[in-house]
Amino acid sequence: MSSRTTLGSAVPDLSGLNGSGLRVGVVASQWHDAVMTGLLDGALRGLRDSGVSDPVVVRVPGSFELPVACASLADHFDALVALGVVIRGGTPHFDYVCDAATRGITDVAVRTKTPIGFGLLTCDDDAQALDRAGLEGSHEDKGYEAAQAAIATFTAVSTVLASGSS
Repeated sequence: MSSRTTLGSAVPDLSGLNGSGLRVGVVASQWHDAVMTGLLDGALRGLRDSGVSDPVVVRVPGSFELPVACASLADHFDALVALGVVIRGGTPHFDYVCDAATRGITDVAVRTKTPIGFGLLTCDDDAQALDRAGLEGSHEDKGYEAAQAAIATFTAVSTVLASGSS
């Protein structure tokens, strides 16, 4: 179970997911080590809580590299989890990286029909990122939530397809 504090009733209840037998890849950037440690730990805990065993973890340099890694892996996994963090600075770099990573991950998910849990933090400062990283004292656990979202999406789509509904 996640150790995060829920900030409100808007967070969906995804407890009881069954991801046993699913092959799941986790793509995680390396920038901001403390935040990424929390996000990755949370994602792995979320997968484990859903019954996923032996997820594959792939580390890439930064958030800009998440889409190409997801594109390379999508056809080999039932679901993916993309984890990264971009902290606003004094240049437009923040906007370019956030936009490229978001559009790229979205494109991969839609094009390959592979559910991708979106765990890219886009924060104004380090404190915001740490508060969302699932670390001791964090109010949110976005890695956990992204992993659960990937399993929930795979399950929802698979259930509809298996029933023959269109």
